[in-house]
Amino acid sequence: MGRAFEYRRAAKEKRWDKMSKIFPKLGKAITVAAKEGGEDPNINSALRTAIQNAKAQNMPKNNIDAAIKRASGKDFENIVDELYEGKGPYGTMFMVECMTDNHSRTVANMKWMFNKWGAGLVSPGSMEFMFNRKAVVEFAKPDGKDIEELEMELIDGGLEELVENDGILYAYADYTDFGLLVKAFEDLGIETTKANLQRIPTSPTELTEEQMEEVDKLLDKIEDDEDVQQVFTNIA
Repeated sequence: MGRAFEYRRAAKEKRWDKMSKIFPKLGKAITVAAKEGGEDPNINSALRTAIQNAKAQNMPKNNIDAAIKRASGKDFENIVDELYEGKGPYGTMFMVECMTDNHSRTVANMKWMFNKWGAGLVSPGSMEFMFNRKAVVEFAKPDGKDIEELEMELIDGGLEELVENDGILYAYADYTDFGLLVKAFEDLGIETTKANLQRIPTSPTELTEEQMEEVDKLLDKIEDDEDVQQVFTNIA
């Protein structure tokens, strides 16, 4: 069981705070979840989680409702999940999760960005073994709850590890137990701030400040792409 880390948290949250970019990404996730499992969040746990994540980023209710309604429109019929793997400068590795309705556009953008910064895409599956895929739920510690007691209550939800970082708790489970873990929180009545699947590097790479500045340019560019949902790296 790998130890969980929040990589470059402050810098990443600052980028994702740009509402003009984050809201369309969150909206796309809501629409896809609604299209795949129905538009009622009471019976569609994936949609319920997508809505919860959107609310955590202060996405307005009318934006959320509009994203759900788009599920019945033809524009979103062909949206698919795609994963791109790339090697960057100084031994960095990137796992880029996308949602796209145009494969040609997405792959062209990925190739251009990696090539521009002296990096490149690699064959699918080449780096999967270098990351552990985990279900992660972020939440504030419930009042009056002991950590050990909470761990026991979440065991049936697939909990592998409970980590506290800067006053925030992170529950980790195998990615196949994502739905089970989210349901465990719902059954316990514990409000969460974020729930998603993450790829955690097995061997994080340390970079100097100068190297990080260069790699950040590539990372910023990738995260700004309209089709990109999440980016994971091996950067410590």
